[in-house]
Amino acid sequence: MGLAYACFIAVAETDQTLADQCFFALCSDVICEFPLRDMLKFHQSQKAEGTILVTKVDDPSKYGVVVTDETGQVERFVEKPKTFVGDKINAGIYVLEPCVLDRIELRPTSIEKETFPLIVRDKRLFAFTLPGYWMDVGQPKDYLFGLGLHLSSMRQHNPSELAEGSSFVGNNIVHPTAQIGKDCRIGPNVSIGIECVIGDGVRISNCVLLHRVKVRNFARMADSIIGWGSSIGRWARIENKSVIGEDVHVREEIFMNGTIVLPHKEIKDSQHDPGTIIM
Repeated sequence: MGLAYACFIAVAETDQTLADQCFFALCSDVICEFPLRDMLKFHQSQKAEGTILVTKVDDPSKYGVVVTDETGQVERFVEKPKTFVGDKINAGIYVLEPCVLDRIELRPTSIEKETFPLIVRDKRLFAFTLPGYWMDVGQPKDYLFGLGLHLSSMRQHNPSELAEGSSFVGNNIVHPTAQIGKDCRIGPNVSIGIECVIGDGVRISNCVLLHRVKVRNFARMADSIIGWGSSIGRWARIENKSVIGEDVHVREEIFMNGTIVLPHKEIKDSQHDPGTIIM
């Protein structure tokens, strides 16, 4: 998992100054149910310097395992263990006290490999086990799989937020500003963003359409991601983990098979070979 932190969020609800408050650090390439309040409560109850969100996996030999005692105190980290030492891995969300920053030198640093072992040595690093789903969504295929997990969670916890109607199959989310044409079949596992316009007779499954995408009549999209402000022509087919960048315009009757398209392109020819990159 990468260390591209999305944000630092102050969370303490006291009269302390901002510099005295603990904060969350979140990796930008994970999705889960984000039990931040429960995690914070656990962190404070343990008087921890740092708390790692961990998730259980079926095959821990593929990951770095976080080994804890019965209280959740982290004892060690084991990278891709060949024998079973535990089934909990780092889920990429942390609660940290400000003093953690004092442990980080002014140079490129891995908090997991360099900083956390120092906190473990002082017995002040704890792990909080995530209830519910988790997914690293840093790759397109994982992003789409994570979408399905998220929508399933919404069905369980917030079903009223999912799209309903004769055009929809399974779990889908559609922004209120989006327009859906006649005789469409959308789903399962589709996300349609702000101000998207979907024509008549369109078929979409297991896809993400980001903001302001326009899809002309009778186009079909499956297992793909369509970028901001792009357009898909009539009778076009986009499938097999294609990723269409921002402001890309696909002409009528074009077939895109597992194609990656960089932003600001016009696609005039079909692409039959999976893995083709249009630059």
